[in-house]
Amino acid sequence: MHKALGPGLMESVYEHCLAYELQQRSLTVRRQVPLPVTYKGVSLDAGYRLDLVVDDTVIVEIKSVEAVSRLLEAQVLTYLRLSSMRLAFLMNFNVPLFKQGLRRYVR
Repeated sequence: MHKALGPGLMESVYEHCLAYELQQRSLTVRRQVPLPVTYKGVSLDAGYRLDLVVDDTVIVEIKSVEAVSRLLEAQVLTYLRLSSMRLAFLMNFNVPLFKQGLRRYVR
């Protein structure tokens, strides 16, 4: 997908295309999944949204930025902590080679 599209597009384009590719491989993909925060037993919508959730087990956070910052890494780690999922990928598509923009996180 990265070879076909190249770097520099908006994140939403990569999100749509990646969801399509994963669905073509018979995986269940949900986009822009709300992630509530549980505080004192109450589930609160704090505005968190997971870009993609694959087979209800993997979080995929999509970026198209010049460089992945510690803030973006903290965001993914927070998503893992707040969810019941153990695996997440941070994919930055704004790189010459896709493998340079791929990071894996395990809780």
